[in-house]
Amino acid sequence: MLTPVFDPHFSESSYGFRPGRGCHDAVVAARSHVEAGYRFVVDMDLEKFFDRVNHDVLMARVARRIGDKRLLRLIRRYLTAGVMIEGVAQAREEGTPQGGPLSPLLSDILLDDLDKELERRGHRFCRYADDCNVYVRSKAAGERVMESIARFLEKRLRLKINRDKSAVDRPWNRKFLGYTMTSHYRPKLKVSPQSVKRAKAHIKGILRKGRGRSVAKVIGEMTPFLRGWVTYFRLSRVKSVFEEMDQWIRRKLRAVLWRQWKRPWTRAKRMIQRGIERVRAWTSGMNGRGPWWNAGASHMNAAVPAKWFAQQGLMSLLAEHQRLASLA
Repeated sequence: MLTPVFDPHFSESSYGFRPGRGCHDAVVAARSHVEAGYRFVVDMDLEKFFDRVNHDVLMARVARRIGDKRLLRLIRRYLTAGVMIEGVAQAREEGTPQGGPLSPLLSDILLDDLDKELERRGHRFCRYADDCNVYVRSKAAGERVMESIARFLEKRLRLKINRDKSAVDRPWNRKFLGYTMTSHYRPKLKVSPQSVKRAKAHIKGILRKGRGRSVAKVIGEMTPFLRGWVTYFRLSRVKSVFEEMDQWIRRKLRAVLWRQWKRPWTRAKRMIQRGIERVRAWTSGMNGRGPWWNAGASHMNAAVPAKWFAQQGLMSLLAEHQRLASLA
């Protein structure tokens, strides 16, 4: 009910939690700003935004378009509803309930003042919830914008910028919604190193639980995550990330097999069954090195090739990315 009242008045540069808009629209717009010559970014991270929202400031913004006092009281009660911490109810004096269906809209209502201020100053920017990037032509201009916007947020909205996570830098040195971009004259979107690191951490967790189970079952558990990951990053135009991830996943799975084979003679026997010459198999099986080293060695690559993993149901991130790119 509230969205049709507020959404038409939001900024065109606001993309978070809005009908018909999403992360991909935001990163495409960010790339277009950099291509237009705004090759420095003011990357602002609001300190504990959802925990620090001032209720009075927020309600004043809601009341600008909502005149029904009963509805305003209801929203206020929603904001001040207590939380259970270790079984004890505690009152909420600031912040919005994270995960609540109303919180995303309330965040856009509050930060719309920031959007309007940036527009008034003529800045190019992209905001997704509390993640805001302003694009400028020089580092000096970026530092001025950072300081002036910090003062605006503290004075008008009673919010603070997290100085440790915020910076004025080149766009290709920062990430925005999981993406970064290349430094070309016409920059290309690509997966950020931080996103790759998080994906690997998630996959490692699945593999740790998969010890003792068949590789096919482990692959089946990984597949939904891999499909979602590559679909989200389908806008990336740098394919090497997907190729390297494919190689890394196969190596991790080969390490799982090496551990499952346990004894040197079992390893040698399994490699012989997979077509490795007998002397080479016994030499490799007895080498005494760890699973990760052997998983990257030529004998395991020959014994357990990429084709075998495909037969077990492992999707290729590179192939899936190329398929999605062809449909775009």
